[in-house]
Parts: sequence; C-alpha cells; structure tokens
Amino acid sequence: MNEKKKNTRLTTASGRPIYEYEDSQTAGPRGPVLLQDYILHEKLAHFNRERIPERVVHAKGSGAYGTFTVTNDITKYTKANLFSEIGKETRIFLRFSTVGGEKGSADAERDPRGFALRFYTEEGNWDLVGNNTPVFFIKDPKKFPDFIHTQKRDPYTNCKSATMVWDFWSLNPESLHQVMILMSDRGTPASYRHMHGFGSHTFSFINAENERFYVKFHFKTLQGIKNFTDEEATRMKGIDPDHAQRDLVESIDRGDFPKWTMKVQIMPEAEAATYKWNPFDLTKVWSQKDYPLIDVGVIELNENPDNFFAHVEQAAFAPAHVVNGISYSPDKMLHGRLLSYPDAQRYRLGANYEQIPVNRCPYMVANYQRDGQMRTDGNGGGKPNYFPNSFDDVYTDEKFKQPAEDLGHHVVADWYDRNAAGENDHYTQPGDLFRLMTQEEKQNTVSNIIGSMKGISGEKRDLIVNRQLCHFFRADISLGIAVAQGLGVDISQHATGNVHAN
Repeated sequence: MNEKKKNTRLTTASGRPIYEYEDSQTAGPRGPVLLQDYILHEKLAHFNRERIPERVVHAKGSGAYGTFTVTNDITKYTKANLFSEIGKETRIFLRFSTVGGEKGSADAERDPRGFALRFYTEEGNWDLVGNNTPVFFIKDPKKFPDFIHTQKRDPYTNCKSATMVWDFWSLNPESLHQVMILMSDRGTPASYRHMHGFGSHTFSFINAENERFYVKFHFKTLQGIKNFTDEEATRMKGIDPDHAQRDLVESIDRGDFPKWTMKVQIMPEAEAATYKWNPFDLTKVWSQKDYPLIDVGVIELNENPDNFFAHVEQAAFAPAHVVNGISYSPDKMLHGRLLSYPDAQRYRLGANYEQIPVNRCPYMVANYQRDGQMRTDGNGGGKPNYFPNSFDDVYTDEKFKQPAEDLGHHVVADWYDRNAAGENDHYTQPGDLFRLMTQEEKQNTVSNIIGSMKGISGEKRDLIVNRQLCHFFRADISLGIAVAQGLGVDISQHATGNVHAN
C-alpha cells in the first residue's frame, strides 16, 4: 500500500534532527529505560504541562476511602508489611476516572476507566495506579503523548475525531488488544462499582530472602460485572452525565459498601526470560492457566470524602510510590510513568503535593526536602537540610536495600524496537479475546467498532479503514469480515493485505 512521501524532517524542540522518536533507549531488548534518553524526557515533560489546571488524562474522577483486609498468606512472595498477617487492615483511598475526557465529560463515555489505589502503610504510601483493563494501547512510553493527543480534540475543529483515533490505532497494531476490549461492552461500564480493576503493569514482589517474583494485580468486583450497551451508554450521557459519581456516593451513604477481592499472578524471576510472551509488555496478559490467580485480600470502600476537591481532586497518585517488598520490573511503560506521574503532580499541585492530607503518609516521614510553594509542615525548622550531617539522628536502614536485578549478559544501551522479532505478535491475544466472547458480545463489539469507524472522514479515510481492517483480519477472519461488511468494504483485498505500521 503506497503512502505519500514525507518531506519534513522530525526534530526536537531545539531543532536537533532525531530518529529515535518512538522507541526508548534501553539496557538490552528487555532491560530498563535509560535516564539518558532525553527525547523521552522532553516528550513526557512537555506533555505533562500542556493543560492546566485539570489533569491531562483522568481529569474526571470519583473517589472514596476504605480498608484493605488480608485474607490469605502471601508472605513467601513478599515482605511488604501490609501483607504480614491474615486479618491485617490497611486504610486505602481509591480514585476511579475516565481517561480521555475533560472534567465536564460524561461518565458513560466509551473509554478505559482509571483504577488508582493508595494504601497508607506503616512503611509509606503504596500507589497502585491501574485501569479497569489488564492491557493498554501502547508498550513504549515515548508514544504516550501522541496516543493521548488522538483521544483529545482535533487542533483544527476542536472536536473529538474518529479519524485521528483510528489513524493512530491502524498505524500501531500493538493497540489491537486494548481496542478489542474498548470496543466491547466492557468499554462502557454501568458504574464504577460493577467493574474489575487491574494494576495492568508487571511489578515485582521481594520476599524476606530477597528473592524476586514478578506479579500482576487483579481486583475482582464482588458486585458483579454490569456494562452498558452502546445505546444504553448514549442514553445515560443525556440523562445523567455524572451517573457513576452519583452511584458511588449514594451507595456508600446508604451503607452498601462496594467491595473487590485482590488477587495476584506470580511468576518466578527465572521464568520471565523463557515465557511465550514478553512478560513486561503492557499490551499482553499472562495466561491464567500458566499463572493462576492467587487470593490475597478484600478492599472495601466505606467512607465518602467530606469535600470532593480537598480529597478527590487533589489526590495525586504515582506508581513510583512503592514500599519495601514491592518494586518495579523491566516494563517500559511503567518506567515512563515512574517519571511522568510525579512530574505531572508537581506541576499540577506543586513540589510539596505529598503534604496535602489525601497524599500525606500518616506515619513518620524524614527527608531533606525543603522550601517550594505551599510548604505546610514547618519546613524542617532549624534542622539541617543536607545529608549526611553531624547534628541529627536520621540514618539509612540497610534492611530496606533493594536487591539487584538480573538483566542478563552482554547488556547494551540501544533503542528498543517494539516490533522486533519476538515482540511483534499483536494479533494472537486480541483474536483469542474475540473468540472467547459470546455471540451477543461479538455482535456488540463489531457494532461498536463499525459505529466508531464510520466517523473516519477526509481524504485519508480509505487508507485508514483499509489499514485497520488488515489488523482485524489478522486477529480473526470472522471479525475482519464482519467489520468490513458493516463498513461496505470489498473484503477480497484484505484477508492477506499488507499493513504499514510505524
């Protein structure tokens, strides 16, 4: 498929021509993202400052306080204090949100839902910042600003654009797994209470022997799954654009406390190198046949904030905030969020955002951060503002030292190719997902895809439609045929068509 030759050379904001605009520099193909990748920093830091004062993403949200109670012993996997004994309770705050809409958007939009959970533990705040889906649209953080731009407003019309959305998805086949979820009825949950939550990323557990296990977090709603059809969601947007917020507040006020069970999948560190999928690829799931769900505990929301702005609007989550016994993984999207989330919060709320009550650790905090806007805690008084010093008794505790991560032999810094051999199967899992659906779920998903793609317009319409149809055919022939027929496209050219993807 021929496309117009491009004549404008891509540069940084300072005018430096660049090639590695989409792929992050890493320590080896599956190693961590390197701090020296300035283009990644420039894209994410600029992206965080594009809109004020609301969040760039997840702008509209709802939240409540509650408790997490341990029901099963997982201490052989992690030494995290909040899991130390069965029956232990930890205070939590959970914020739900839509992703792409502004603060005034409707709760019933077709969109992933944020599922951001904070545990106020004795050893610090742990923020598990995920979604109601186990995967995401992209696997490299350099692509995040570009992706979110397509979910926002067209710079010319200032309207949402199906053309932008499907153009990006068709050029990035790794998005197909998440697109299939979004276009099913799971893309329009009936309420926040009636959907699952996921940590989405791969994290790691570290036990008392400093053994590392990779882990994925699942939160299964005990209210049961309830989704809107596309017609029901459209109707609800007109009836009550705040229906999910209203439902959450009213359910807690009447004592009908929402609950979820926390479960984990555990992968021994050594198995990560040989698993059939890259276990750190955010567009993939781990098979539950290979790594079954393990029960951990129950979360319950039982306290509405007394002031929405003070608590929900000022809540500032960051997946960088982990605690002893819980750590990161070589998940590249996670690494991007470790940088961008705290940076976004410092910009939105100020350098001292962690002193705001909803964000403050309720236990002891000792550091040498000083000054900055909105300092509220006495600013350390006359104590030293440097470490080490000869005047105070603050020390570093060696028991909290992180164990080394094995990155394998011959690790080199390189730009990760997310479509390299072994990383480019973007079709098996989306196809499996479609084949697992009931006939009604398949029909609704196909109908939602067709309805959305009919909004693609302009001179590139046929190019974008044809490119995306190739992805659907590669995932599942019957899916491709159904979408093509719904769009009135001749299917003979697509079953074996070529796809151009950046």
